[in-house]
Amino acid sequence: MAISVFDIFRVGIGPSSSHTAGPMRAAGIFVRALERRGLLGRTAGVRVEFMGSLGATGRGHSTDTAFVLGLLGVAPETADVDRLPDLLREVKERGEMLLAGKKLIPFVWDRDIRFSPEKVAKFHTNALDAVASDAEGHEIFRRRFYSVGGGFVVQGSEADPEVPEVPASFGNVVLPYRYRHMVDLIAYSGRDGLKIPEIVRANERVWRTDEEIDAALDGIWRVMKENMDRGFRREGALPGAYRVERRAAAMKRRLESGPGSADPLAVLDWACAFAFAVGEENAAGGRVVSAPTYGSAGVVPAVIEYYRRFVPGASPKGIRDFLLTAGAIGILYKTNASISGAEVGCQGEVGVACSMAAAGLAAVMGGNAYQIENAAEIGIEHHLGLTCDPVAGQVQIPCIERNAVAATQSIVAARLSLGGTGRHYISLDEAIETMKETGRDMCNKYKETSTGGLAVCVVEC
Repeated sequence: MAISVFDIFRVGIGPSSSHTAGPMRAAGIFVRALERRGLLGRTAGVRVEFMGSLGATGRGHSTDTAFVLGLLGVAPETADVDRLPDLLREVKERGEMLLAGKKLIPFVWDRDIRFSPEKVAKFHTNALDAVASDAEGHEIFRRRFYSVGGGFVVQGSEADPEVPEVPASFGNVVLPYRYRHMVDLIAYSGRDGLKIPEIVRANERVWRTDEEIDAALDGIWRVMKENMDRGFRREGALPGAYRVERRAAAMKRRLESGPGSADPLAVLDWACAFAFAVGEENAAGGRVVSAPTYGSAGVVPAVIEYYRRFVPGASPKGIRDFLLTAGAIGILYKTNASISGAEVGCQGEVGVACSMAAAGLAAVMGGNAYQIENAAEIGIEHHLGLTCDPVAGQVQIPCIERNAVAATQSIVAARLSLGGTGRHYISLDEAIETMKETGRDMCNKYKETSTGGLAVCVVEC
């Protein structure tokens, strides 16, 4: 399947691309299927069962509310974040919903939504079953959905929901530079004398003109920057039992009133602040961009803002090249391993984000293909085995700080690679394969279930 960088960078609402945006998209697909089959008029009830990781951390990740919003016809890309609480409150108070914005049906939250963490599907742990019934309570349509990371959704086949449907390719296109591994990108770069972002842009031209590509990339950065700016404006506690205090605004004030250039490490403090601002907005259910997921959404924008403010010669074109390069690295992980914390742990989210950001920064700071690969490999190498153990099932502890730490590591990785020739012993392709194997070996309680690691330690203490 041909994947675009705009499949990696997808706008939606937090806190989780796999547990929030994915289920919301699944609900939308389910409702459209009812309409397409002429079943919407007969539908008098809908129920959903969240399994595996969706069942384990769905409440903390707002999986239930996201699915309900999808049933109402809300899409993650265009949702009016300020209006969503009112929509949800109406459903809960009235015990009914306007399905697809067209058909009024009864809907009782605690009756029609079930969390079943003990049920783990064979294909992927992020599974949900959606069922529509008629006025007599007879089932008229059922579908299995898998939220496989980064907001991507795969449907189970109607014949056997345990078997995923093979999705149609992205327009059945033939890309000028079809790559599956980093070695392919390096070979194309050497053969045709192109930089990595130029290769990626050539592929994107299959779907868009250069003007449209630039506009879409600028749009992605605009959402990232708006999210960051909102994070710096807002204070108080984040939603959830622990009432975690926002820190980004205070971090920004301290840095603006501090010694400035007299502190040579202040730029790293700024990078942390950028990541905190995005991470806190994501945790609050704000509009974010998957990079490659919402749980890791703070890393790439933090490093881009570092580039924009502190790297001489930074430009809008540089930001576009950064995103094209980072997106290409994200495609490699999506194609050859996973970007789902529920499948491979946080190495597949924050680890991949660090790798993407390191590659993007190396590219815009003049790195060649080998140095870009080296930066990406360093970025993931030191996140191998990183667990996903969110406290209380929320994308807050340790997720927000983890984004900040990864942002600084991205900067270090890029600088290490640019300080050398690009020669290194472990290839990015080998590191990606290692990440996949590590994820397979990882105990399930460390893969977004909140049943191990920090999640258990905090609760027990």
